[in-house]
Amino acid sequence: MIASTSGPDPMPASQEKPVTQHPSRTPIFAGLTLVALVLAVQGVVLHTMGQPIVCTCGTIRVWVGDVLGPENSQQLTDWYTFSHVIHGMIFYGLGRLVLPRAPLLVGLALALGLEAAWEIAENSPVVIDRYRAQALAQGYSGDSVVNSLSDTLAMVVGFVLARRLPVRATVGLALAFEILTASVVRDNLTLNVIQLVHPIEAIGAWQSGLARAPG
Repeated sequence: MIASTSGPDPMPASQEKPVTQHPSRTPIFAGLTLVALVLAVQGVVLHTMGQPIVCTCGTIRVWVGDVLGPENSQQLTDWYTFSHVIHGMIFYGLGRLVLPRAPLLVGLALALGLEAAWEIAENSPVVIDRYRAQALAQGYSGDSVVNSLSDTLAMVVGFVLARRLPVRATVGLALAFEILTASVVRDNLTLNVIQLVHPIEAIGAWQSGLARAPG
């Protein structure tokens, strides 16, 4: 009998090793890349517009709590960071409502586009002058690039929180942020929008009380 010279039978298709997806193609990597690209463009545009990269005081701080001080909107985070976290929650909710079947990455891209567009508009001369008419922003000269990029990252945090948390928890957290900032610095996202779009004298008078308060 002549022995067979053929090699072993090929592995059945059902037993073939699955092809491992390259890490660079994962949604997390794509999301991080998208965030980095938007931040890079946003930073370049703001710097071109004349905004300082960091606080002109020469010091970088993680947090500044004096809403009337010269370093407000210049350091990494401040009381208005909470508003940008709420931005992310709102953008996630709107994306799910308007484009319920869209991939999460599309929703993130739209949220980043909206936030970056606002950050750039917020530092335009027209909006800066509009802010200066408010009691709490009379010395406002725009954001440092570092502060603006941190605001956009805070929006991403809010977007992720809204993705992970139940709706009630997200709404509750947003309301807690609004109540906290209103009670401490007499401002929050809601009041900021109202005073920017259609200033109300009573709100302005209440906020002016913080400016006159000792300490």
